This record gives sequence, C-alpha cells and structure tokens, in this order.
Amino acid sequence: MILDLIQNSFDGLAMGASYALLAVGFTLVFGVLRRVNLSYGPAIMFGCYAATWVSFSFHSNIFLLLGIAVLGSVLAGTYVERLCFAPHHKGSAIAAMVASFALWMQFEEVVTLVMPKHLYDFPPMFDAEPLAIGPLSLRAEALVMLACALAICFALHRMLYRSRFGLALRAVTDAPVAAQLAGINVPRVLLLVFLLASAIGGLAGWLIVSTHTQVTPMLGMWSTLKGLLAMMIGGLGSLPGAVIGGLALGVLEAHSQWFLGPQARDLIAYLLLFVLLAWRPRWMTTSHG
Repeated sequence: MILDLIQNSFDGLAMGASYALLAVGFTLVFGVLRRVNLSYGPAIMFGCYAATWVSFSFHSNIFLLLGIAVLGSVLAGTYVERLCFAPHHKGSAIAAMVASFALWMQFEEVVTLVMPKHLYDFPPMFDAEPLAIGPLSLRAEALVMLACALAICFALHRMLYRSRFGLALRAVTDAPVAAQLAGINVPRVLLLVFLLASAIGGLAGWLIVSTHTQVTPMLGMWSTLKGLLAMMIGGLGSLPGAVIGGLALGVLEAHSQWFLGPQARDLIAYLLLFVLLAWRPRWMTTSHG
C-alpha cells in the first residue's frame, strides 16, 4: 500500500510537470493582459502537428522536432496575438476571449485537413527502460518534464525581477498608461509576452506528445483545460502557483484514478477547484506575484 502511494505520487508529479508548464504559459498571458487565451492549447497542438508532419515526411531527429514544435507554437501564438489580443488590449476582455475561441476552431480545422487521421504516432523522447529505484520505477521523461518546469519557473522569476524587460513587464502589468508615458513600448511588450508563453507551450507540447508517443486533435482541448485548471488551483497571476497547481493537480489525478477509477479522476480535480473557489473566491482575481 505504501509503495503504491509513493509510485502514484511519482507518476502524478510527472504528469503534473506538464500541467505546470501549460499553466505557466496561461499565467504569463493572464498576468499581463488580464485576459484568457482560449486558443493557447490549440496553438500548442498546431506546433505538435507541424513537428509530426516533419517527422513523417523527413524522419527527423527528436530534438529537431522540438524546435519545429516550438516554432510552430510561436507562429500560431503570434497569429492569435495579432488577430485577437492586439486589437482588444484596451477594450473588451470578452471580445478577445471569443475571438481566441474562433481561432481554436480554425487551428483544429487546419490540422485535420492536412493530417486527417485521428491519431498519429510521435517519436519517443528516449528509448530506454524506466529507471528502477528499488521496487519503484520512474521514466526518464518524467524527470525531464519536472526539471523543465522548475527551471522555467526559476528563469522566469529571474527575468521578471532581474532584467530590464522584467521591469518593463511589471510596469505594464501594474500601470499600462503610466508605463506608456514613461516611454515603454506597451504593444511590443505584450507581443513578446505572447511569444514567450507560446515558446513555453511548444516545449510543453513536445514533452507531452513525446512522452505519450502520439498526437491527436484533442490535444488542443486537453491542453487548454488542464492548463487553465492548474492555473486556477495555483492562483491566477502567480508563476510559482502555476507550478504548484500543476504538480498538485497531477498528484491528485494519479491518486484519484488509483483509488476511485479513471471516471472519477477529472471529477475530483474539478471538485477541488469548486472547493477552493467557494472557500476563497478572491483567489480567482488576485495576482500573487
């Protein structure tokens, strides 16, 4: 029983690391623009499908596919920012969110037209067997995902508080009008935030599909739901909270599936979110740094 708990916790942390990376991307955009980008997951899916197409066409190295996935996600994210958020960054948040939902549908249509099969194989990150730690096992991919989540959170924190761009970003977040009067190019800062969030999303997507060795159009919806849920559990606007929320969500799902079955896994996660919102309703609207 104890070994099962430890093994499930390891597995949950591995999956939670991918949730954490997704939540960090959502948090970057929401923390600065105070808007939810519903097409974040589909943009990640677009990058992963671009990498899958390159893999099928040229049998490329797995790390070249990482570059393709990140580049595809960044291009898709730029497209979303230019069409949905740049025109509305001073206007209606609802208009921007609805526009991003329209591009969600557009990305799904594009990838299903180019690659119509429901499921495609994706090369694995590693061919090695899981690492044995006594009676426990841990996949190398899990360690890579966890290391990436922690390293990116640390790097973003350093960037926010130790760089000129971070200073400009915090100024735009706290007082966009004053930042513009101080000479900060606010539209450029917002675009760079989108590019950074999209690059992190592309990395997360590559880690996920190379771990599961498959890609489907459902990746867009899955990434959006899991990233949003992890971000809300950790507290909106908090980068450390995004990582903690993602890891907590992964562990919760792993234990819920073990004890209650796969049908209860998502139910328990959404129940936790409901309890948090009922207990601390301001959690949804407070930035935690």
